[in-house]
Amino acid sequence: MKLLRPFLTTLLLSISLSAAAEPLKIGYSDWPGWVAWEIAIEKGWFEEAGVDVEFEWFDYVASMDAFAAGQLDAVSMTNGDTLVTGAAGAAGVMIILNDYSNGNDMIVARSGISSVSELKGKTIGVEIGFVSHLLLLNALESVGLDESDVELMNVPTNETPQVLASGDVDAIVAWQPNSSLALNALPGSTAIYTSADEPGLIYDMLTVSPASLATRKPDWMKVIDVWYQVVDFLMQPETQAEATAIMAARVGLTAEEYLPFMAGTKILTRDEAAALLKDAEGFKSVYSSTQISDDFNVKYGAYAEPQNIDRYIDPSLTLSD
Repeated sequence: MKLLRPFLTTLLLSISLSAAAEPLKIGYSDWPGWVAWEIAIEKGWFEEAGVDVEFEWFDYVASMDAFAAGQLDAVSMTNGDTLVTGAAGAAGVMIILNDYSNGNDMIVARSGISSVSELKGKTIGVEIGFVSHLLLLNALESVGLDESDVELMNVPTNETPQVLASGDVDAIVAWQPNSSLALNALPGSTAIYTSADEPGLIYDMLTVSPASLATRKPDWMKVIDVWYQVVDFLMQPETQAEATAIMAARVGLTAEEYLPFMAGTKILTRDEAAALLKDAEGFKSVYSSTQISDDFNVKYGAYAEPQNIDRYIDPSLTLSD
């Protein structure tokens, strides 16, 4: 047995070093606050920071599925969807607050409907149980209506432009680029409510598996530092044009076409994110916003039992700077 101990120690060390050498696998998808990672990828900033990262591009729901299947160390998700995947068994910890939606999520109505109050009695296409549904409920509540005052048609978000153009619904709810596609698909349509009307309703995060965070925390701290290098590059007037061009190219658009998407996304500096990662009332805190999402998820059957919000948020890596 004594002879085996050095061998076993060497073997375990070898396995540990092999695991540490694996790149961090991060899933991301078509949202400005996540497309911005492309800047760091193209600039080689992860290599400069000494962290091996492999980004994989997905459709949004597919990225969540890949994370749930254990194929990724981290994924870009909204705070509410992080709860959904966690309740289904794929625990995640939100360590970066990239942005909040500031206009890109929209209720788009056909010609003749110019306000949320005019939705009473109308048919609305929305992906039920997802963040667009939450946006709709918040909009209705703001004018004294509730879900019983409208008729909902369950429509996948990527199909909302076609459904609005078909005339089968009076309005749809979607995020970019689908919201803009819906506006273009039906002449005379207009955005009657957007996420800019309730900043903080939708927070966009980087969510990491607890196992990866526990075993690779120094690497994740480097990833966070690179993220804020990206934010600085986006914020500096002399580099904004280059930053936008890099992001636009990733999704097959020109920089000019991409600018409206940027305008509808509030990408946050470290100080801004730190303020929102502190517990507070209402939508001015990731904690309380996530609690609102938890209530919504339970009510609409995304999962049965309320989640422990504190287990899903770790602000320490952002606040440690």
